[in-house]
Amino acid sequence: MTTGAYKASATGAPRDGAASGAATVPELLQAQRIAGDHSAVIELQRDAAATTTRASLTDSIGRLAAGLQASGQHRGGRVVLLAPNDTHWIVAALGVISAGGVLVPLDTQMPREDLVHVLADCAPHIVLTTTGLRARLPADGSNASVYHLDGDDAAADSWLALFGKQPAIPATAPDTPAAIFYTSGTTGPPKGVPLTHANLASNVEALCAQGLADARDRVLVPLPFHHVYPFTLGILTSLTLGAPIIVPFSLVGPQILRALQIGRPTVMLGVPRLAEALWSGLEARVTARGRMAAGLFHGLLQVSQLTRRIGLPAGRRLFAGLHRRLAPSLRLVVVGGAALDPGLGRRLQGLGWEVATGYGLTETSPILTYNPPDRLRLECAGMPLPGVELTIGEPRAEDGSGEVLARGPNVFAGYWNLPEKTAAAFTPEGWFRTGDRGWLDADGYLHLAGRRSAMIVLAGGENVDPERVEKAIAAAAEVREAGVIADQGRLAAVVVPEPGVVRGLSAAELRGRISAALSRTLADLPSHHRPGLLRVTPDPLPRTRLGKLRRHKLRELFQRLGDADRAAAPDAGPLAPERMAPEDRQLLSDPAAAQTWRYLCERFPEHHLTPDTRLAQDLGLDSLSWVDLTLALSDRAGIDLDNAAIARVETVRDLLGEAAGATGTAGSGRPLVEEIADPERVLRPEETALLAEPGALRRALAPLVAGFVRLGLRSFLRIEVRGSLPPGGPYLIAPRHLSALDPLVLLEALRGHSPASLRWAAWTGVLFSSRLRRWFSRQAGVLPIDPGAAPRSSLALAVACLRRGSSLVWFPEGQRSPDGALQPLRPGIGVLLRVQPVPVIPVWIGGTREALPPGRLLPRPARACVRIGEPIDADEYGDDPGKIVDSVHARLVALGNARPGAQ
Repeated sequence: MTTGAYKASATGAPRDGAASGAATVPELLQAQRIAGDHSAVIELQRDAAATTTRASLTDSIGRLAAGLQASGQHRGGRVVLLAPNDTHWIVAALGVISAGGVLVPLDTQMPREDLVHVLADCAPHIVLTTTGLRARLPADGSNASVYHLDGDDAAADSWLALFGKQPAIPATAPDTPAAIFYTSGTTGPPKGVPLTHANLASNVEALCAQGLADARDRVLVPLPFHHVYPFTLGILTSLTLGAPIIVPFSLVGPQILRALQIGRPTVMLGVPRLAEALWSGLEARVTARGRMAAGLFHGLLQVSQLTRRIGLPAGRRLFAGLHRRLAPSLRLVVVGGAALDPGLGRRLQGLGWEVATGYGLTETSPILTYNPPDRLRLECAGMPLPGVELTIGEPRAEDGSGEVLARGPNVFAGYWNLPEKTAAAFTPEGWFRTGDRGWLDADGYLHLAGRRSAMIVLAGGENVDPERVEKAIAAAAEVREAGVIADQGRLAAVVVPEPGVVRGLSAAELRGRISAALSRTLADLPSHHRPGLLRVTPDPLPRTRLGKLRRHKLRELFQRLGDADRAAAPDAGPLAPERMAPEDRQLLSDPAAAQTWRYLCERFPEHHLTPDTRLAQDLGLDSLSWVDLTLALSDRAGIDLDNAAIARVETVRDLLGEAAGATGTAGSGRPLVEEIADPERVLRPEETALLAEPGALRRALAPLVAGFVRLGLRSFLRIEVRGSLPPGGPYLIAPRHLSALDPLVLLEALRGHSPASLRWAAWTGVLFSSRLRRWFSRQAGVLPIDPGAAPRSSLALAVACLRRGSSLVWFPEGQRSPDGALQPLRPGIGVLLRVQPVPVIPVWIGGTREALPPGRLLPRPARACVRIGEPIDADEYGDDPGKIVDSVHARLVALGNARPGAQ
């Protein structure tokens, strides 16, 4: 061990809200004089935001602390908190700690075996959870009382039953445990890491003293609270400074972007994966605008990075438009949990954001080193936080690197119930062994050189012991050997199957067999230990003569085995969520995304559905299929996707992200038919205005336009009309669709029916794409119906039209037939008639395709026929949307079969 240690001292002038000498968590929360009406937590909901003031939060924490003491919660009693991020989580956590209890925050996605172990290990007296998560708790083996953070407030098991009438926070000794954080269990079951009040308070005090933020800031925390990093930095440090905490609706990309826009944070906590997603999303949008836009963007970025090097940062001005659209108030991005790629960090700086990074472990509360924006060195882990001492154990002569050792008031005293592991974690001199290799330069900055073992640290900060995963995979009868690596932040595996398994199987079948085997053998491991990418090879893995894997050669083999498409699991049914990457599992925690995934699994049960599945290439979705899909998502998940959202979707992951980010009527949770049954509540004022009674101009123009159209048609088209519309109305006219001429031919066929009383459903992309076209469409009585993109508003507009007495022309195929054959009818007509049952007039049109086929600009002479069928009464088609579609389709087929001559 080196004899000297680098000991940091506080540098930089503290801003408002700096260190106060607090030694316990309650003292931290009371350290600054923050106005009672100052916002403490801003929780974004699906379509709104709920703000909790400082006074309200403090009162709730104090009353919970008082109630816990009054109920016999003795000092040091453990309280498990198993719940998603929200304001209740913060109140529960701080109320328990303030009462003198020991908080045990747990991951809501923790595997059942680990959950059982943790509950037995910490022996909680109370479990605070939600009604939905309670089912995850073991049915027996625990004497803990369970209380719900949601549900009926008056119920006996509501957490409100624990609240006292008046807030009261007892005095607490700094050396008493405040929380037990359980690690991911990299070398066995999860280990409990007790942190005292002094551990946490010292880390928060040191962070506050750096002056990175104050009460004028707003801190976005898009990370699960149960990790010590967001708990210490996101909750304790923010509240100590008086900076409001912004809690996104869910921890998925679209909702985080929404929080950046609506919550207007000035500081955001993140992990490298989040920073990578932010950059990738920006670059993808710029690239989609064309080569010139991409070149301009990257050119400006290089200029910004250059001016920053000479002390003249210009990024915020050069990218002012980007900041306004994406994150109008954000100034500082704090990245922890794993190392940030230096190149990415410089790109974020070039875009105009300040960047700060840090390094630490759960055992160190968690920050050991920090990289502040004014002294940022992205290639290293930073300088020790004030009060932290670092030294290098057994440094190598060639480069001075060795194990990083640490001590200070933030370092824990030992693992919960694990005396042997505690003894192994410290040197005889009392230094904590971090398990990381590194060295300290002349300025005191720590440089890391990897783990002492082959431990894998994923982009989200999860630790994975590859040997543990490899051993579990090799336990499968189908597997001879396996190697595990990290690929772009995700866990990947190369598997060698037993020779007998390979015989008689195709490559796809083999991958399916191996994938199924891995699902069984890895079921008991933590979810982040399950590879999200699998590649199979018949060749032996590269090993030394002693049998150890040569991991750099393993990576080369992995890359040679092919790209992600060949590596993906075969058609073997939808991928189980527990086998997905952590960020994809987090995406499915959003209710709308989860509903969307369930619908896709039901619709494509034979496909190997994964987040990387491509909707067009792999599932065969075309523009017509989007109608079904968007209507189903509207009905099942309560979301509407507009044209812009649909254009951005390529993979299932894209669709889940758009579902998670959808707003508007998305949060109602009401079925589609119930939503549009009250169309006036769905429609915007400008949409309702389209339904106004025809004015004098339209009444005058309608017969003139109709006459002009008929005259033009007769110059090249001979039209034969059979049948007529019945008197009265309203009714729905359902014509076959072959050509752009169909509406004009239909207008000729409806001679005698007042053009002003008819409404026409038309695609917004054509007749509403310019100011002149919009004006003409309104005068012609055209409604912008687009059930493929926004089914709620489109169908509500159609319902309102029929209710106001107008008949409506609705092309049920959705678009022109690509081959001249009658296409399957889209479900929109079924939903529409389910809500507003009116007679349906089937109309068969023929010959227009020959006159003006798709792709032709000018018509040619031809003959056309229009056959108007008998009305289909509501009693005939019933109230089932699917049967309505079938009924209309059958009548159109019968009408077509009955017609004489050519189409």
